[in-house]
Amino acid sequence: MAQRRDRWQDIRTGLVEASGRAVAALEQLAGGMSTAALALSAAFLVLITLMLCVVGIGFLMVPTVLGIVHSVAGRERARLTRWGEPVLGPAEPVVKLAAVLRDPTTRRELLWLPVHGVFGLALGFFGVLLPVLAFRDATFPLWYPFIPPEYATASIGVWTVHGGLQVFVVFMMGVGWTAILLGLSPGIARLQGWPGRRLLAPPPGTDLSGRIAELTSSRAAALDAHATELRRIERSLHDGTQNRMVAVTMLLGAARRALARENADPAVVDQVLAQAQDAAEDALKELRGVVRSILPPVIEDRGLAGALSGLAANCAVPTTLDVAVPGRCAASVEATAYFVVAEALTNVARHSGAASAAVRLRRRQERLIIEIEDDGHGGADESAGSGLVGLRRRVGAHDGTVTLSSPAGGPTMLKVELPCGS
Repeated sequence: MAQRRDRWQDIRTGLVEASGRAVAALEQLAGGMSTAALALSAAFLVLITLMLCVVGIGFLMVPTVLGIVHSVAGRERARLTRWGEPVLGPAEPVVKLAAVLRDPTTRRELLWLPVHGVFGLALGFFGVLLPVLAFRDATFPLWYPFIPPEYATASIGVWTVHGGLQVFVVFMMGVGWTAILLGLSPGIARLQGWPGRRLLAPPPGTDLSGRIAELTSSRAAALDAHATELRRIERSLHDGTQNRMVAVTMLLGAARRALARENADPAVVDQVLAQAQDAAEDALKELRGVVRSILPPVIEDRGLAGALSGLAANCAVPTTLDVAVPGRCAASVEATAYFVVAEALTNVARHSGAASAAVRLRRRQERLIIEIEDDGHGGADESAGSGLVGLRRRVGAHDGTVTLSSPAGGPTMLKVELPCGS
C-alpha cells in the first residue's frame, strides 16, 4: 500500500514538473515568435535596402537599417540569456557600410534574420497552437452534444464527427496533443533558440576578455551600489525612524504612569499623548520618505514622464522637460532614470549657478537616452563629491553609459544611456 502511494506521489510530482517545464517552454516560444516576426521584418527591410542600393538611395539607409538589425539581434540575445546561458553581443555594434564587410558579427546577424524569421515563427506558432489543440480535443466530449452536427469538426477540422467512437478518438487526440505539449515543448523551444545561440554568439576565436572584464566590473559595481543602498536605508531607519519610535514608546509609558497616579492631571496626560502623536507622525513621514527613495510609487502611478514632470516642477532652477519614450521600459530601468534625473537636477540647483535647465528623454534602438543640460558656469568634477560617482555606478549596474561634458564657463551636458529592458 505504501509503495503504491509512493508511486502515485512520484507520478504526480513528475506531472507537476513536466507542466512547469511546458509552461516555461511556451513562454520561450511565444517570446521567440515575437522576435522572429521582428527578424523577418528586418530581413525584408535589408532586402529592400539592397535593391535600392542599385540606384544609390539604399546607401543612405544603411546606417539606420543596420541599427534596426542590431536592435532585433540584441532583443534575441536578451531573450536567450534570460532562458539559459548568456549570449554576449558586441560592445559597439557596427553601423558603417565600410566596416560591415569586415565585421563577422554583423554578417552572422544578417544570416540569422531569415533563418530565425522563418523557422522561429513557424516553431513559435506551433508551440502556441499546441495547448489550444490539446484543450479543444480533450474537452470535445463535453461540448459536442451542444453544437449542430454540421459544425462538429474534430481536431484540425479534417473530418466531421458523428458521435460514438469518433468522439472518443477526438478525446484521445487531445490526450496525444497534451503528451506532445508536456514532452516535446521544451525541445521545440531549444530548437527555436538554436540559430540565435549559434549565430548571435561571438564568432569562434573572438577575444572576449575585454567584454567579460567590462561585464564583471559592472556587476561588481551593481553589488557595491546595492550594499551602499542597504547601508543608506539602514542609517535612515536607525537614525530617524527608530529614534522617533523610541520617543513614542517613552512618551506613551510616561502617559500611562501619569494616568496610574491617584491625582492624575488630564491636561498633563493629554500633552504627553499629543507629543507621542507628533513623534509617531514624524516617524511615519520619515518612513514614507525611505520607501519613496527605494522605488518611487509615483512611477507606477503616473509613469516615467509624469514622475519626471514632478521633479522638473519642484527643481529650484526653471526646468523644461521633453519626454518622447513610447511604451514602458523595465521597472528597474525607469527607477534608475528617475534617480538619474533627480540627482542631476539636485546638482544643477546646488552647484551650477544656472538660470535654466532642460531634461530630454528619447528611446532609440531599445536604449533609453537621457540628457540633462544647464546653462551654468560648468566645471563639474566627479571627484568633488557631487554624486556623479554613485550615479555612474547605478547606471553601470544596467550595463549603461554615462557621458559628462562640463567645460569651464558652461554649459554642462550629462548624457546617460540605459538598455530599455525586455
